[in-house]
Amino acid sequence: MTAHDHRAESVEPGSTPPPGCPAHADSTGIAVPLFGPEFAADPDSVYAQLRRSGPAAPVELAPGVRAMLVTSYDTALRVLRTPQTFSKDSRRWRAKANGEIPADSPVSPIMSFRPNARHADGDEHARLRSVITDSMDRVDPHELRHYVEKSADALIDGFAERGEADLMGEYVKVLPLLVFEKLFGCPPDIGNKLVQGMTGLFDGVDAANANKLLRQAAMDLIALKRERPGADVASWMLAHPARLTDEEVAHQLALALGAGTEPEQNLIANALRLLLSDDRFSGDLAGGSLPVEDALDEVLWTTYTPLANFSVHFPVRDTVLDGVPLGEGDPVVISYAAANTDPQLSSGARVGNRAHLSWSAGPHSCPAKGPARLIATVAIEKLLDRLPDLELAVAVEELTWRPGPFHRALASLPVRFPPSPLTVRTVDTRGERSWSGKGPVPSESTPQEATSMVKPSRSAGSVPRHAWNFRAAWRRGR
Repeated sequence: MTAHDHRAESVEPGSTPPPGCPAHADSTGIAVPLFGPEFAADPDSVYAQLRRSGPAAPVELAPGVRAMLVTSYDTALRVLRTPQTFSKDSRRWRAKANGEIPADSPVSPIMSFRPNARHADGDEHARLRSVITDSMDRVDPHELRHYVEKSADALIDGFAERGEADLMGEYVKVLPLLVFEKLFGCPPDIGNKLVQGMTGLFDGVDAANANKLLRQAAMDLIALKRERPGADVASWMLAHPARLTDEEVAHQLALALGAGTEPEQNLIANALRLLLSDDRFSGDLAGGSLPVEDALDEVLWTTYTPLANFSVHFPVRDTVLDGVPLGEGDPVVISYAAANTDPQLSSGARVGNRAHLSWSAGPHSCPAKGPARLIATVAIEKLLDRLPDLELAVAVEELTWRPGPFHRALASLPVRFPPSPLTVRTVDTRGERSWSGKGPVPSESTPQEATSMVKPSRSAGSVPRHAWNFRAAWRRGR
């Protein structure tokens, strides 16, 4: 055993699982529900309650779907870094194999097996993951930044003159979709179906139909790229030396979508919520406010992390983990939210500290942390530069959260600001940019041109300048 899994001990073969094991949970355990508006409104209290039961405790992810939720940071690392004991292959899910999971369970489509990198182990995981990472690595980060900025400007133009907006519906949800469509060469009609399907899975609303919609949209994109390949991630995945089948590529595309839209929009929204409500971030620079990158770190270290409870594992045998007995094939879910806020962690500054588990850890850690942070940073900075006097339209306590066991997602983010005339930007006379790959295929990229933004001057009686004006100047080196 490694230094990280020295406390994960196997139960004697053939022995009866001890009390507290999920195998006996129906008769002896009290599973805490992680669904419904009560959990969405106050997950911190639930995590505190679960910690009293030890480093892992029984929960219900949905009615009739039980799991053990890991709330300890150290224990979570042991699970994530010990794939020989904790498999990601959900075909091991004992309750589902025995027909004990309701057919219409809202979490079943997310937890059930798919032939993608998230549900694979060992060599198969490496094969499938390489298709995603190799294809994503061909995206030029300068091109990505340019397109995020361009898309953000277009969306902000849509509400800047109104003086109010719901950032969730008009900005945060749309921006990752626009980036995904460009990145994967995906037409808007297919992109909308993909995101609609993925959102339905995370919300657990009509999950079966959402699952069908997601698969059909992915197959439609594959068919399009087989007919008309381009300089985009979907085409590169199809041409990868691993030679995946269309079905396999469709599942990797759906996985990439799940990682690139739902968590991304939650990261942007939760960071904006923090920036607009926390005095540490809303004061001016002289008062010690923190930049956007540090706000992202703060979100990723707290219970507002985009994916609160995820990374489902299945023990390959009856096992005792840090004193907690686990049954073979019973789901073990990592609570990134609870692990990151584990009271046993030594207290210290979160700014610049990237040791949180929000990107997971071990062989299944997020393969696109860099692009994800870049998209979120650019999206937030662009919004605050364009609308420097942005503020919440309701008290932060009045914001509501979408229910569901897996994510930490705002239902809406209403804001107000002084109406702002549209900015004047330079036009790229060379035409629309296209994504260009890095590697053996010749690049079609052109050097990134500067984008100038001229803000109209405010009258003497206008609203005083907000701290974002100072932060924008600081970022530009003034």
